[in-house]
Amino acid sequence: MKSILITGASSGIGRATALEFLQAGWRVGLIARRAEVLQDLAQAHDNAMALPCDVTDAGAMQAVFDSFVAHAGRLDVLFNNAGMFGPSAPIDEVEIDAFDQVINVNVRGMFIAARLAFAQMRRQDPQGGRIINNGSLSAHNPRPGSICYTTSKHAITGMTRSLSLDGRAFEIACGQIDIGNARTELVDDLNARILAEDPKADLMPMMDVADAARSVLHMAQMPAQANVQFMTVMATKMPYIGRG
Repeated sequence: MKSILITGASSGIGRATALEFLQAGWRVGLIARRAEVLQDLAQAHDNAMALPCDVTDAGAMQAVFDSFVAHAGRLDVLFNNAGMFGPSAPIDEVEIDAFDQVINVNVRGMFIAARLAFAQMRRQDPQGGRIINNGSLSAHNPRPGSICYTTSKHAITGMTRSLSLDGRAFEIACGQIDIGNARTELVDDLNARILAEDPKADLMPMMDVADAARSVLHMAQMPAQANVQFMTVMATKMPYIGRG
């Protein structure tokens, strides 16, 4: 049975992806801070394992990785997904602490998870595995007022490229999925901010979050000799191409 660890698994894209992999017959480790939510999900699925943890806590992350590998036998895939948007404002209105918080979760947290996955995949027998980083359309074209989030997601693209290069010697593939406007709590929050500024504003086009989850599954199921390096999946009519 193939195994995957998913960070940010308690809601949004992470939860939808966990359900998709469970339905496909994978063993799924669920990492997030909300223990009760993870336990409810795990109790409903025999192959799910709740691993409550803060992704920015390196020691706790080591413990949950070790626990999952002891249970599953190996780690085939990491979906490095946990993240936050942060404040929506011009840079001079953003508090330094708020910027630090976004970078801590979106960059440092993903670095910790990738580091642990890489180490496990490098030493296991047979060697290798796959790391899938959750990027964003903001890694290419930012939204207005997204300086914290956009900066963090550009960093993730660099992380993806470095992991892809460094992983070649150890049969470790790395790819990035850039998701645009999947219907999640984060997008609902962005829509609420838009309506707060202008109650008559048109809301952003959205797609079902399950479409994003199926895309992650597709990337994970590629044979070892193939890799989806970058994938963009988005709501068809969102203003990504040509926006500026």
